[in-house]
Amino acid sequence: MAGHSQFKNIMYRKGAQDKKRAKQFARLTREIMVAARSGLPEPDKNPRLRGAVQAARAANMPKDNIERAIKRAAGGEDDTNYEEVRYEGYGPGGVAVIVEALTDNRNRTASEVRTAFSKHGGSLGETNSVSFMFDRVGVVTYPAAIGSADDVFEAAVEAGASNVESGGEAHEVTCDPDDFSTVRDALTERFGDPSEAELTWRPQTTVAIDEDKAQTMLKMLDVLDESDDVQRVSANFEISDDVMARLTA
Repeated sequence: MAGHSQFKNIMYRKGAQDKKRAKQFARLTREIMVAARSGLPEPDKNPRLRGAVQAARAANMPKDNIERAIKRAAGGEDDTNYEEVRYEGYGPGGVAVIVEALTDNRNRTASEVRTAFSKHGGSLGETNSVSFMFDRVGVVTYPAAIGSADDVFEAAVEAGASNVESGGEAHEVTCDPDDFSTVRDALTERFGDPSEAELTWRPQTTVAIDEDKAQTMLKMLDVLDESDDVQRVSANFEISDDVMARLTA
């Protein structure tokens, strides 16, 4: 029985990973299609599409999937009209949360997001109700092995970045949103595709939450992650290392 249980556990974990990967690919496909329709369906002539393709490659999305998504968007094979929508509100413990989505049905997405907030002690607010507590920034990340801190710093400064943080695992380059495409493309030419490159909301300050609130917050994020429409979530909470260790044990 022990062996059987272990096998089931392994299969469950693999199933969860496969499901997560499929969801990630679905989000990336949606972003590629929206990007392809926002300009020319050619990555070298469309900065947003170039970034979407880079993100897909970083996630090990098959080349055929990427090309198929571009062709579907460019050739009109899929006429689904996706809108970019942002939701803002407060999660458990007064945590400020920004949810970005691409949706073909605003009512469905709003209902899913509102339910996720309300079921976990949060509340959805109006647009701009919490975004003033965040800065909109471009972030380009490379693994530490790509080069020395000095090399990355020099390249980032030349590209027009505003800050570089290098650690044992990664180099994180930040820049103004208006400079994002320029910085990303310059670094790509120097170091190859980044592991991550995106425009995101970075909190100006963080809120420390206790174990109970942290557990609820993480559950809320899991629910939001289950939505096919939700692309990314930004929040200003901070969980201590010991609390996180207990919650993920």
